[in-house]
Amino acid sequence: MKPIVMIPGAVSLAQWRAVYTGAPVSLDPASADAIAASAATVAAILARDEAVYGINTGFGKLASVRIVADDLAALQRNIVLSHAAGTGEPSPAAVVRLMMALKLASLAQGASGVRPETIALLEAMLTHDIVPIVPCQGSVGASGDLAPLAHMTAPLIGVGDVWLKGERMAVTGAFARTGLSALELGPKEGLALLNGTQFSTANALAGLFGAERALQSALVTGALSTEAAKGSDTPFDPRIHTLRRHAGQIETAAALRALVAGSAIRASHLDDDIRVQDPYCLRCQPQVMGACLDLLRQAATTLAAEANGVTDNPLIFTATGEALSGGNFHAEPVAFAADMIALALCEIGSLSERRLAMLVDPALSGLPAFLTPRPGLNSGFMIPQVTAAALVSENKQRAYPASVDSIPTSANQEDHVSMAAHGARRLAGMAANVEAVIALEWLAAAQGIEFHRPLHSSAALEGAHAVLRGRVPALDEDRHFAPDIEAACALVRSGALLDSAAIDLPGVA
Repeated sequence: MKPIVMIPGAVSLAQWRAVYTGAPVSLDPASADAIAASAATVAAILARDEAVYGINTGFGKLASVRIVADDLAALQRNIVLSHAAGTGEPSPAAVVRLMMALKLASLAQGASGVRPETIALLEAMLTHDIVPIVPCQGSVGASGDLAPLAHMTAPLIGVGDVWLKGERMAVTGAFARTGLSALELGPKEGLALLNGTQFSTANALAGLFGAERALQSALVTGALSTEAAKGSDTPFDPRIHTLRRHAGQIETAAALRALVAGSAIRASHLDDDIRVQDPYCLRCQPQVMGACLDLLRQAATTLAAEANGVTDNPLIFTATGEALSGGNFHAEPVAFAADMIALALCEIGSLSERRLAMLVDPALSGLPAFLTPRPGLNSGFMIPQVTAAALVSENKQRAYPASVDSIPTSANQEDHVSMAAHGARRLAGMAANVEAVIALEWLAAAQGIEFHRPLHSSAALEGAHAVLRGRVPALDEDRHFAPDIEAACALVRSGALLDSAAIDLPGVA
């Protein structure tokens, strides 16, 4: 993969995606001056003997407690150890790696007061693929993602377990193998590393990337289902969508037109078709999928800004030598973005399941019942549709907005929180559910178009059909279905479905 050189505050969504998928990452060396100036400002504040939150005071409700100079190093170590209080399964290594890169880019903007050597160690861990074990639960999305970021930070001071190139071990062992050394945190550094929205943002970005793949995949399977049901492409006519003016709707209609272009199946029923209109799951694809695309793009805009922002507290302003306390750690924008992604995932899956339900119903599709040549003896796609329905309903239950919830913490000092962390964390499971629904639709639609042979669909859709048939044969008689489903799911997850169509599809950036 091409290495990503991050310019703090100006990292593109495509670059964050590359980091998430494993691209090597480093800081732009030009950020060094801002980092050094920020650390020097913290030193100057200490020299003035002022009480400044997080530098020489306690934290949260204990902010009024002044800490003497001899205890400042212990203060920063203690905040890491005490706040590493997460629980649950380890977060995916790819998400933690993205979280580390987000934190690195934030600190390197020179508004956090972190020394160059501390930033260099975080960067070196990324370079050597040392990824901290970060429990997935424990953040309420303000005051920052404290517990997850504490688990991310603990290895810098020689505490905790990490993955080293996929092998779990104590960080002391990982540092010994790579020649790195733990460090003692300076004034404010522990707080700067722990305060921020990077855990929530990393999970939300991962959810966004999964939702984008799901949306594009569902456009392909939706077009294939349209062909299997001998649906009309008239609803994709650009004149319809131009009148409504929604960009996502216009673009998804264009994509659907491109996917079915040149289909002999479509040509076979252009004239004298007694059906006047298709069911909504076919006819309204541009309207529903276009709205999902617009929503994902809105979430992408929010997350791109958040990923490039500085979200710890207090913030250091080198020009005036000030440390200003604020609330950039409050992850409300991320919570809203995660909720939007969840809504889009629900609708992408819901529409896909409705198309699958239509295909197995001969009254709607005109195909054999449950897509089997001998219904009755064989159940065909009867239960795969039930599975899809179960996944769709599970996603509906998960989609309750996280952002409307709050619970006071820290003895009511932190009395309103965003719940962005679990709002973002749920997205991976929701995206996996949608990918499974899409895989089930793909299996059914591929089966459906085979009832129209010798007629063929478009080149794009026949490509999608061929890729699936390379792994899963047609269902002539009932057989063990689970391996077919897993094979189709793997193809969706890998991007093989999208590659098979060989056309550009609209995305979030």
